[in-house]
Amino acid sequence: MAELQGQEVLAAVGHLAGGPELLELTRSREDAALVGGAPRDLLLGGTPRELDVVVGGDAALFAGDLASRIGGASAAITVHDRFGTAVVEWEGGRIDVAEQRAETYPSPGALPEVRPGTIGEDVQRRDFTVNSIAVILGGPRRGSVQASPEAAADLAAARLRVLHERSFVDDPTRLLRLARYRARLGFAPEAHTALLAAEAVATGALATVSRARLGAELRLTLAEPDPVAALAALDELGVLAALDPQLGFDRDLATRALAMLPEDGRPAVLLLAVVLLALSMDGGRDAPTDIARLLDGFEFTATEREAVLKTAVLAPALVDQLREADRPSRLRDVAASSPLEGVALAGALASGRPPYGAAEAAHEWLRRWRHVRLAITGDDLLAAGIPPGPEIGRRLASVLARRLDGELSDGRDAELQAALEASV
Repeated sequence: MAELQGQEVLAAVGHLAGGPELLELTRSREDAALVGGAPRDLLLGGTPRELDVVVGGDAALFAGDLASRIGGASAAITVHDRFGTAVVEWEGGRIDVAEQRAETYPSPGALPEVRPGTIGEDVQRRDFTVNSIAVILGGPRRGSVQASPEAAADLAAARLRVLHERSFVDDPTRLLRLARYRARLGFAPEAHTALLAAEAVATGALATVSRARLGAELRLTLAEPDPVAALAALDELGVLAALDPQLGFDRDLATRALAMLPEDGRPAVLLLAVVLLALSMDGGRDAPTDIARLLDGFEFTATEREAVLKTAVLAPALVDQLREADRPSRLRDVAASSPLEGVALAGALASGRPPYGAAEAAHEWLRRWRHVRLAITGDDLLAAGIPPGPEIGRRLASVLARRLDGELSDGRDAELQAALEASV
């Protein structure tokens, strides 16, 4: 990798959020380097999502100096003493700072033990060769590049290669990163790396990693620019089935469901429900309990867990209910209590196969009928003499049903009259 490329990386950094401040702070520091995904993306002509920097001193002190230059009090600093790292975040961006280090793994799947190291050692601890690139930020060697021997060739060939034989055994979360990079960059694993990945999955390497760490990697997968491609890559690698034999991913189903999901829906909830769908339909298991236990182990929040669980479990049964909803008011009875993701998934399950009406009903609910609102409220009924209590809600529901079914003309007066005349 030529020095000119390193200079081009630094020139590009100067146009990124926080870049000018970073370059100014490190101008005389030969021990500071831009590493990992940032130089990779810049060398590919892209824009990195954040900047990763290693320094030869105290990462927290460096982060404090950087934050004061970038945003002062508006820049937040998070320090992780165990790993010698710090994060500077502000409204316009993020820069991750780490002390130069070397790593050893005391046992397969364990968190690494770290010690101070050189930039060269830091490069060699990376996951894939295309991430084992460091561009010196300051001093006499400013703009020079240190990288693994295969980095330049693999970057040019769009190839993912691990740096050593035990890479996936030492840190099996790299299997999930392999899928993410494959989807995000469009890079293919080179033959030996693919073989090592398959062997790691087959020999149970993922079982050596805590569920919490795997959950963190799953959340990163769901946050990818193309999470469908990333989840499909996980499935093809056998990672999902290694987490639970019933986990899988139907790419076509996910694509149909996302197309049906409205803008206020939650794509991550929907996609995770697709992953869990086969488990939810396994009559030989207590699916709700097993799904809840699985998501708890991955440390999803209670809110996330309940949304995913409800979507995965209810969607298959919702197909028949949607088909039988022969008018908008009955569609509301069926769909209003279901999450948007569940209705979208049910519609996708029904799409392209009988009963065709279920997919149409899901689409109509998500795009049209769920937005219908009454002009009157409970206060209007109280003012008209209806006593407080459940009767208020029943009268409003009766009016809404008639409104949905086209039995009422628009307007507050017609709704109020219908509410007063309702038989409840």
